[in-house]
Amino acid sequence: MDRIDRQILSELQRDGRLSNAELAERVGLTPSPCLRRVNRLEQDGVIRGYRARLDPAAVGRGFQAFVSVVMAKEDRPTVAEFEQRIAELPEVVEAMRLFGDPDYLLRIAVADIAAYERLHTDTLSLLPGVARLTSHLTMKQVKEDAGLPVETAITP
Repeated sequence: MDRIDRQILSELQRDGRLSNAELAERVGLTPSPCLRRVNRLEQDGVIRGYRARLDPAAVGRGFQAFVSVVMAKEDRPTVAEFEQRIAELPEVVEAMRLFGDPDYLLRIAVADIAAYERLHTDTLSLLPGVARLTSHLTMKQVKEDAGLPVETAITP
């Protein structure tokens, strides 16, 4: 991956709707080689997809919480079932397995605190292997996901 590939990645993270012609102009290529590079980055799995960023409140998901999960049981079947069930919950918009304590960090998006309480009580607390859930309620978003810093993260 060279400097131009990293520029392409930076531009597409800023605006995934750029036309190939606009992208090529921004990175100093003609459209045909730019498209070949984008296709290669997609085929190699560097670019995993494209999506629209939504306003959570506008789609009824304005209340967000982070939940740390400590597992009571961490045998392979319990962990596999826990992870499968978490992956199936639309309210869980992101889930990470962590080293150390806690075992997982979940990002939850729901309509309001009442919806969060129902999810916590009726679903999350009943998941297999869960010993403890700790909720971290968000006050405001200070910085939105701006994409990965590709200019310094990858060396040529």
